[in-house]
Amino acid sequence: MMRIAYISETFLPKIDGISNTLCRLLEHLYLRGHQSVMFAPQGAPPIYANTPILQPISIPFPLYPELKIANPFTNLDRHLAKFQPDLIHVVNPFSIGVAGTRYARLNHIPLVASYHTDIPGYSTRYYGLPFMTHLIWDYFRWVHNQADLTLCPSQSTLQELDKKGFKNLKLWSRGVDLEKFAPSKSSPEWRWGISAGRPETVILLYVGRLAAEKRVEWLLPVIQSIPYAHLVIVGDGPMREDLQALFKGTNTTFTGYLQGEDLARAYASSDIFVFPSANETFGNVVLEAMASGLPVVAPRSGGVMDSVIDGETGLLFESDRQEDLVSSVLKIITDPRALWRMGSAARQAASKRGWNGVLDHLIDDYQLTINQQQYQKIRRANPVRTTYQKLPFWLE
Repeated sequence: MMRIAYISETFLPKIDGISNTLCRLLEHLYLRGHQSVMFAPQGAPPIYANTPILQPISIPFPLYPELKIANPFTNLDRHLAKFQPDLIHVVNPFSIGVAGTRYARLNHIPLVASYHTDIPGYSTRYYGLPFMTHLIWDYFRWVHNQADLTLCPSQSTLQELDKKGFKNLKLWSRGVDLEKFAPSKSSPEWRWGISAGRPETVILLYVGRLAAEKRVEWLLPVIQSIPYAHLVIVGDGPMREDLQALFKGTNTTFTGYLQGEDLARAYASSDIFVFPSANETFGNVVLEAMASGLPVVAPRSGGVMDSVIDGETGLLFESDRQEDLVSSVLKIITDPRALWRMGSAARQAASKRGWNGVLDHLIDDYQLTINQQQYQKIRRANPVRTTYQKLPFWLE
């Protein structure tokens, strides 16, 4: 049994890929008999899956009020000393994660860091801070290179971090709940509702945050070009009001956030998943859509390429060409056989990505990291002394 401390920059009630992954991880640890504690910004439940959630004072991030920044100058050290973790895992370390990193290094505790969000890319492309890009990369490299292991959600992310000088990198992919997200969750009532009473139309679905980096506005020419289609946008965020104004008068439904069975039925009751975001480190929603039997149209960039096989489980469009997104959607819509074939292949591909296998591999990586540090401690305590003998004179 391991004792693991998690220090995360985000958790519930924020709904995103990081929170979803952490929820599944805490549930899995509980079932496997491990003990855990989590430090996360304020607003989270006090306990989740038998894991206490300790919440330092937090303030909203100015550029993204949904994201809260926890105070790193907190009594984290006291709580960690009381818990006595075998390993510390810092999730997307930025503020409180740096405090956790410092504690792990000072107390010689095995440290794992996980990289989740392309903040350098977001700051350059969508938030008008290109002058900060190098500083942000330097900061994250400094933090992550103190860890014994940095976990990356996709091959593309791992390759990028390797080029940027990050060390000790390893892939930690994502899984999907194959019982929750399944074609069998399709519902005529849900199809009627999300299509505004037009269930005979082709339903295009987007699920995710409504923020600048997601490029949801790229879907406007798609729905304008296909009058017999209906676009369903599931999610919420700082751009919701602007997007609702932009899509006004089109065949578009905004549902807000959906969770649980409601989200599963929205996926399974749709026809094609459209995902314009080009800076995803993985894209959990893509895997959920595939598990629901939907072909995916997504950019040829980032972590989605780990899931979508172009021409088999969906279509990949050139990430900087909006017209390529439109033509890719049209290509699937006008070929019903391809739509059915890709949807079936998507479900089959997702069926190999269950959470249990993914999270058991992570636990193995935890144990290996602990074992490696214990081995290094033994080596330092008992250095190998080699006695060099003088060679015979005829061999000198």
